[in-house]
Amino acid sequence: MKSSNIGGQAVMEGIMMRHGDVYSVGVRRPDGEIEIKVEDYKSVFGKHGWMKWPLLRGVVSFVDSLVVGTKCLMYSASFFEEEEEEIQREPEKQKKLDNLFIYGTVFVALLLSIGLFMVLPYWIAQGVKYLTASDMAFAAAEAVVRIVLFLIYLLLISRMEDIQRTFMYHGAEHKCINCIEQGLELNVENVRKSSRLHKRCGTSFLFLVMFISIIFFLFIHTDSGVMRIMARLIMVPVIAGCAYEFIRLAGRSESALVHLLSMPGMALQRMTTKEPDDSMIEVGIASVEAVF
Repeated sequence: MKSSNIGGQAVMEGIMMRHGDVYSVGVRRPDGEIEIKVEDYKSVFGKHGWMKWPLLRGVVSFVDSLVVGTKCLMYSASFFEEEEEEIQREPEKQKKLDNLFIYGTVFVALLLSIGLFMVLPYWIAQGVKYLTASDMAFAAAEAVVRIVLFLIYLLLISRMEDIQRTFMYHGAEHKCINCIEQGLELNVENVRKSSRLHKRCGTSFLFLVMFISIIFFLFIHTDSGVMRIMARLIMVPVIAGCAYEFIRLAGRSESALVHLLSMPGMALQRMTTKEPDDSMIEVGIASVEAVF
């Protein structure tokens, strides 16, 4: 299977697809029609040579994905907001307010994610110190807590009705990309037969962040609790960069070893993707066609 270099994200009743320097958002409107919006993809960091360096490009891609993803979620949600009294604002002022909200949302999301999956496991694992002074035992306990929290988080959100529909669109996104990468004609029938799992998925990326952090933190030894937390915060960009490099490799490689290492992340995708209906697949196809 050849990589198509196309990526995407499920949004509210729709799908975002990106290919090269352009991305599209397809949304199934309340009246049943598909609304397509196409935008140029511009990095938050601008264009610089260092953005293509290994590890650094992973951090850049991660931040850019959060910003564009939040922007697309806001766009899709705008079709389903209740009618409210319109507030007249100057277009330029409205744009600045929207950008402020987007970047603020991304910043808060990063803080919550780091706090929940990096710092909180450290504090919970402190209880192990009452049983043993072993650094390896503490690292193992922290790893278990981190993975358990991640699985509980996925399990809880997967039970929400709105999230379940988003996971169905997530499945449609993967199916469309797999259909293209298998060299099949992009139509509802072929997309329906394609797999809803994909190596280059955000779920796999998050799992790799969890797994790689476990390995990295095994080698951090200090008696200061403050220094341990600081080390975890400092290592977040490095860990994200490493995870991105593997995801990037997985999307291009047919290696049996790479496939084996990708299996845990793909198994988790059975929680974050669901089989879509044909109307969702149609949205995915429309989004893909808009960026080619």
